[in-house]
Amino acid sequence: MRGETDREPGLGVGAVARRLGLAAATLRTWDRRYGIGPSGRSPGGHRRYTPADVARLESMQRLILAGAPPGEAALAALREPPGAPRPPRGHGAGGNRVPVGEAPAGADTAEARGLARAAMSLDVPAMNDAVRTAIARDGVVRAWDGLMVPVMVGIGRKHAAGGDCVEVEHLLSTVVLGRLAEVPAPARPVNVRPVLLACAPEEQHSLPLYALAAALAEGGVAASLLGARVPASALAAAIRRTGPGAVFVWSQTAETGDPGWLADLPGTRPAVRLMAGGPGWKRDRLPDAVRLVTSLSQAVTEILDGPAAP
Repeated sequence: MRGETDREPGLGVGAVARRLGLAAATLRTWDRRYGIGPSGRSPGGHRRYTPADVARLESMQRLILAGAPPGEAALAALREPPGAPRPPRGHGAGGNRVPVGEAPAGADTAEARGLARAAMSLDVPAMNDAVRTAIARDGVVRAWDGLMVPVMVGIGRKHAAGGDCVEVEHLLSTVVLGRLAEVPAPARPVNVRPVLLACAPEEQHSLPLYALAAALAEGGVAASLLGARVPASALAAAIRRTGPGAVFVWSQTAETGDPGWLADLPGTRPAVRLMAGGPGWKRDRLPDAVRLVTSLSQAVTEILDGPAAP
């Protein structure tokens, strides 16, 4: 006698997508590329996902979130024996875990996992408390490197794997921005000449600039943050108007990382120190006068203690 599950027609792609928290287009891509799709049929002849199909998809999803490439994850899931026990699912947000990114040695990974769970649950008070506590206890640089960045990287990976979590990423960014803005500006800045912080033209990822501004404020440095998508002409005008001691330009994506225009920025007397940060820059094409900065702590150190400090 067949069981109840065997008589069920199965689930359509939309229902499975909602169940797994993925986009239906992602499931169709997995079916087309990796052969991990529906094996059942409805009475009308439409393809349907059986319980075994869904279990394989859940296994593939777990492996991707753990860092496996989709092709390898699909192959491993297809090889998994039917009815194999599933690992326990995480709490909150439908049980979906966030693959928290790499953190520096000594960072509290449990704290990062807690922030990730709060983010997936869209729990704003918990996110606020976690970020605010870390900044107050560890300072901006350690809180950024050890807590905020690993969680944001993890959520970014989750979005890349399944196409979802856009709302999680945006809300967490808003929370982080608000808590960084709470760091008070120095009452008596140590710098006489201004420090300008700007995104490259058309670069919209400005959150790292707010982290740098907050970290500099902790060190007593006042900075003027010009924000996202700063045209080269606008940055040049700001340099002429203020005569800054240091200028930091951020590029997150390869589309904004052509550094040729940096060489045309005006100089000042004394000379301005020009720094470029972010993974988007074409490093081998940076002008000789531009200092490449690869971390928040290095950026703070370069501005505070570098030659010809502002």
